[in-house]
Amino acid sequence: MLEKIRLDKILFLDIETVPQEQSFEKLDAKSRELWLNKSKFINKTPSDEDHLYNRAGIYAEFGKIVCISTGYFTVTGKEKQLHIKSYYGDDEKALIASFKELLDKQFYKSDHMLCAHNGKEFDFPYLCRRMLINRIKLPAILDIAGKKPWEIQHLDTMELWRFGDYKNYTPLALLAHIFGIPSPKEEMDGSQVCNVYWQEKNLKKIAEYCRKDVITIVQLFLLFMNEEILSDTQISVED
Repeated sequence: MLEKIRLDKILFLDIETVPQEQSFEKLDAKSRELWLNKSKFINKTPSDEDHLYNRAGIYAEFGKIVCISTGYFTVTGKEKQLHIKSYYGDDEKALIASFKELLDKQFYKSDHMLCAHNGKEFDFPYLCRRMLINRIKLPAILDIAGKKPWEIQHLDTMELWRFGDYKNYTPLALLAHIFGIPSPKEEMDGSQVCNVYWQEKNLKKIAEYCRKDVITIVQLFLLFMNEEILSDTQISVED
């Protein structure tokens, strides 16, 4: 069925998230109480709360988005070009608003789709939750309330790889390895984003990592379509 999907109708994306504060101690009293309650349900080895708080970024209630990287195709005949753009910064509301503007202008029709790796479990719901928290109206392509499953315009490369098998989580790095696709996970991984943001204060490094993740997702999706992966000349990156 994938061959029926037009590449220029898909927005590929990846997000990077961090805890809202640099450390557990910097939380206000009520947030500390609520985090302690939440963290009871996290599978963990014995550790202090400050170390465990490094994982708060994966929860939309305790984390924030610091980068959204996107990729979309322009297709002319048999030639295709992938355009990569990242929205990143300390001001979460501003970067989400810029991303929403892209959706509202270019990806708002019923045949448009979003694609991410594990997007249905993480990226898409996280984006929606943070949009609501920041008082940003959900764009139509993310607002799935009341929609039937076949009306939801979301693709997920992890779900595609499952082929109906829901027992296992398959990370992007593993799929990139077995398909021979270069992966940014060789340079850093998601568990390091918190320290790169709060300790190194290097947003550009996070954005570069996030962009490479999007390119990896695109290359994987092309292989799922039985198409050749892109060459470097077919990828343009907007600063």
